[in-house]
Amino acid sequence: MITQQEGRPEGTLEFHFTGKITSEDYKNTLVPAIEDALAEHERVKLLCVMGDEFEGYAFEAVWADTKLGLDHWKGFDRIAVVTEIPWLRGAIKAISFMFPCPVMMFDLNELNDARRWLSESLGSIHLDPLGGPVLHVSLIGKLEPSAYEHAEEDLTRFIAEHGKIRLLVDLSEFDGWESLSALGQHVSLLREHRHAPEKVAVVGNEAWQRLAQRIFGRFTKAEVRFFPTSDLTSAEDWVAQST
Repeated sequence: MITQQEGRPEGTLEFHFTGKITSEDYKNTLVPAIEDALAEHERVKLLCVMGDEFEGYAFEAVWADTKLGLDHWKGFDRIAVVTEIPWLRGAIKAISFMFPCPVMMFDLNELNDARRWLSESLGSIHLDPLGGPVLHVSLIGKLEPSAYEHAEEDLTRFIAEHGKIRLLVDLSEFDGWESLSALGQHVSLLREHRHAPEKVAVVGNEAWQRLAQRIFGRFTKAEVRFFPTSDLTSAEDWVAQST
């Protein structure tokens, strides 16, 4: 049986799985709830709880689960799974890297932590004009696909206004990407606007953040230079200078 828990925040669905799960459970409960939520929200957050009373899936339910994922592949913003069943945790861990969204596992006594994780903001992108064609882009925390959707609108508008632009990309508080889908969004954004930058200053602390200089260099013909966070002022001065 699959039971939906009421009273969850807008755009968040919580389901508890007990007994042997069949395709009818998907058809009557899970699929309608997800499709109704996606009719109102571009993406939804999903919390699945499999406790001691969970007995596994009937064969046809495995196909129903696979089909649900494929039909709504880009419809999930985040997925939390609460379970202590070894084979289930192992299976989810093995395939989680393929999901287009962050997937996190929690023990049964961490149910409230799972709910909290779904509700918190993981990362964000801030775009701040510095005058003229110079744009300060700050990547903060761990980014998920939705962060790029909001930033892309502002970036497109800025490029339309200025044509050729100069970017100050600040990675000082950047912790990476939550999923391959988020990384894909990042690459797509670079590719789509690769002709717009004429100068790019990359600011960061970690050794891996220096790789951003090479990445930008591969996607654009702009002049790209790396600066340590302690030298932010020099980065601002350099990127503001005309080429």
